[in-house]
Amino acid sequence: MTTMTNASVREFKMPDVGEGLTEAEILKWYVQPGDTVTDGQVVCEVETAKAAVELPIPYDGVVRELHFPEGTTVDVGTSIIAVEVAGGAAPEAAQEAPAPAAAPAAEPDEKPAARQPVLVGYGVSTSSTRRRPRKQAPDTAARQAAVAVQAELNGHGAPAAPKERPLAKPPVRKLAKDLGVDLASVTPTGPDGVITREDVHAAVTAVEAAPEQRTAPAAVPAPAAPVSYDTARETRIPVKGVRKATAAAMVGSAFTAPHVTEFVTVDVTRTLRLVEELKQDKEFAGLRVNPLLLIAKALLVAIRRHPDINASWDEAAQEIVVKHYVNLGIAAATPRGLIVPNIKDAHAKTLPQLAESLGELVSTAREGKTSPSAMQAGTVTITNVGVFGVDTGTPIINPGESAILAVGAIKPQPWVHKGKVKPRQVTTLALSFDHRLVDGELGSRVLADVAAILEQPKRLISWA
Repeated sequence: MTTMTNASVREFKMPDVGEGLTEAEILKWYVQPGDTVTDGQVVCEVETAKAAVELPIPYDGVVRELHFPEGTTVDVGTSIIAVEVAGGAAPEAAQEAPAPAAAPAAEPDEKPAARQPVLVGYGVSTSSTRRRPRKQAPDTAARQAAVAVQAELNGHGAPAAPKERPLAKPPVRKLAKDLGVDLASVTPTGPDGVITREDVHAAVTAVEAAPEQRTAPAAVPAPAAPVSYDTARETRIPVKGVRKATAAAMVGSAFTAPHVTEFVTVDVTRTLRLVEELKQDKEFAGLRVNPLLLIAKALLVAIRRHPDINASWDEAAQEIVVKHYVNLGIAAATPRGLIVPNIKDAHAKTLPQLAESLGELVSTAREGKTSPSAMQAGTVTITNVGVFGVDTGTPIINPGESAILAVGAIKPQPWVHKGKVKPRQVTTLALSFDHRLVDGELGSRVLADVAAILEQPKRLISWA
């Protein structure tokens, strides 16, 4: 490593690259120990539950150590790289000792005592404020004895003492919830009585082994054999990152919002002709012009005519929140899974501006560069299943939104046009909506408006 006079080591910690995220996976390191880095240089790419994000280093120096290899999931606030910088003692150095030359990787449940809000790529706050240490837990034996005495009293009718909330980090609480484990029944082994992932798994193992112990108390249970499968016939893919978040969101939406889906088949021949005309228009030079652009504009016009469909359900306040803006989501299939970035304030954009925003959204998603902020605060979504040759579908509403429009494949079909059967370009639209927010009349009117505009695109002018 390059020798630097009057140098100090600064630790760059995993920032919160989204709102409320607790962890991120290191996808790729762009530097290695011994490399020189400069302020703003991207040192690694990480994937969160929302997107892949590149992290820049906020100072100049020489890389001393990478604390985690690629593929490791790291908690927010955990140091991921040590950089030797020139100058006096750094703010980080005043708070924590420099990392040893061969520091072991942190355990999954180990996390810094304090998590501070950060800006993307700029580490944690340099403030010297630290969390007040927790009170030491009482001796384990004494605690168990006290619990036993209280249980004895409760058995004779004495009032039960109020239970203290078990100490555990949010990821551990989620794990316990997913496995159906009551944290109050788990014996903690972490510092200060904190429950770890291993404690939760141990509780599950104990419950599973209990029936065998009752039927054959003298037998010693053999250790569970690792699950094996034929790798030539099966491939197992870990569910994490964007795919994991999408799965959880879809399950939550499907079983929270009462979905209703309506369908309409539309003659879009005139819309396709308008697409070809716009491609020749100088105002659209260099822009992507396709049927999806006009479908998006038709939906925005329908929302303007029926604003109550652009709403969300506030369960805590028991209120319907009508949005006076439209952040139009566009479902995009990427190598990392389905994501739904949205065009902010799409309602205020002209058709050329909408075409430009739509093109940027699609290209950014394909490159895997969509930012977490681009996928937040959507209000209504469009999913184009027609690009796969599918006629239509029953899409699941994006969480926090009121409706989603599925666009089917556009195909030539026999159609009655001006009293005669002729070949026309036809597609099927499907609108799913949250029946708590949108009744059948409102949903039908919105879908009918979209269809009417696509059949007669000149209504974009008269209705807009």
